[in-house]
Amino acid sequence: MEKAKVYFTKDLSSHSLVKLFDLLDKKLEGNVAVKIHSGEEGNQNYLRPEYLKEIVEHVHGTVVEANAAYEGERDTSEKHLKLLKEHGWLDAFKFDLLDETGPDIELNIPDGTQIKKNYIGKDFAKYDSMLVVSHFKGHPMGGFGGALKQLSIGCASAYGKAYIHGSGKPELLFDGDHDSFLRSMADAAGSVVKYFDGKILYINVMRNLSVDCDCCAIAEDPCMKDIGILASTDPVAIDQACIDLVYSSKDPGRDHFVERVESRNGLLTIETANKIGYGTKEYELIEVK
Repeated sequence: MEKAKVYFTKDLSSHSLVKLFDLLDKKLEGNVAVKIHSGEEGNQNYLRPEYLKEIVEHVHGTVVEANAAYEGERDTSEKHLKLLKEHGWLDAFKFDLLDETGPDIELNIPDGTQIKKNYIGKDFAKYDSMLVVSHFKGHPMGGFGGALKQLSIGCASAYGKAYIHGSGKPELLFDGDHDSFLRSMADAAGSVVKYFDGKILYINVMRNLSVDCDCCAIAEDPCMKDIGILASTDPVAIDQACIDLVYSSKDPGRDHFVERVESRNGLLTIETANKIGYGTKEYELIEVK
């Protein structure tokens, strides 16, 4: 596989999201889903609606999210929609809570390394293409969260999230084998990539670099200074590029972030996705001023 192109800018303005998207030179056709993370109640680090407004309008997209599998303010449609309203998503955009009602869409993963099925909200059937906008940050279980996490845990229905966490046994949720969970994320992400069949693009935003996810109600404040925005047609390459930017950083908080990634064996998700082959770790980083 040839090297993937990953565009990068240190300019974190909302206009840079559009600028990098356009450099990908690939139009998203039809009904476009824009996958975001809505932010758990109390979280201070998630990307806000006003920041994403320009890129969502640029692709004429519908912002989409799915319910959580664990207790909080996003684990039922009723609570999640209330929080979405409070966080400004419903007033800012056309919005679709993908698994508000069932039944889920069942995706087969015949070549999965850990799981052979993935479950996504039934409303995915409405969409022809997708832009995955990820807040790159750490994660209490996955080590880090970027495009691969958005594709897997992010796109999965509430049931699907539990299924991935439990590596095919949703009743285990947070009690399953950890490395199996990481490989399950790679499997699930690949199923969504296959579902959209090339009609999918990725933007990772490296700001508010906490070691905790936007799903945490009580999250650590950022430990590193903001780095920039990346865009690619390849989900593996864009996450690998973000990891490399963290590792090469001279920021005093770099070691704390790296410890979170390595203590959770987070790089296994990238390694597994690379091995499966729906993306590549080999990339060319193209800096845009």
